[in-house]
Amino acid sequence: MTEQLRIGQLFPTAIPPGAVRTGQASGTPASAKSFQEYLDDSQLRFSHHAELRLKQRGIVLQQEQMQRLESAVDKAAAKGAKDSLLIMNDLAFIVNVKNRTIVTAMDGAQLKDNVFTQIDSAVVVS
Repeated sequence: MTEQLRIGQLFPTAIPPGAVRTGQASGTPASAKSFQEYLDDSQLRFSHHAELRLKQRGIVLQQEQMQRLESAVDKAAAKGAKDSLLIMNDLAFIVNVKNRTIVTAMDGAQLKDNVFTQIDSAVVVS
């Protein structure tokens, strides 16, 4: 195999723009997210403030409760909510829906006579 191979022999006509991909796996767009990024985007996060409030108020969330909160955030997002109040049993959470971040958490004692501002929706978590 000492023959030289030229591009013109492989592609006798002009190559259309965008037909040649460089630096990426075939079949994946340049802006594709990794599977881990999709997982990270779908999970709820806690702000530093929310983590402090959970510790101060002795609130411990079980896996089943986290799944219920994630489902409630999904419902709020489907309705176009931006900042939501989630009420679950005797707990309340303020959530930034777009970032999927719990901003603060309250228990029954803090819920009494409290006014919630800067929210555009409320979800009662069942």
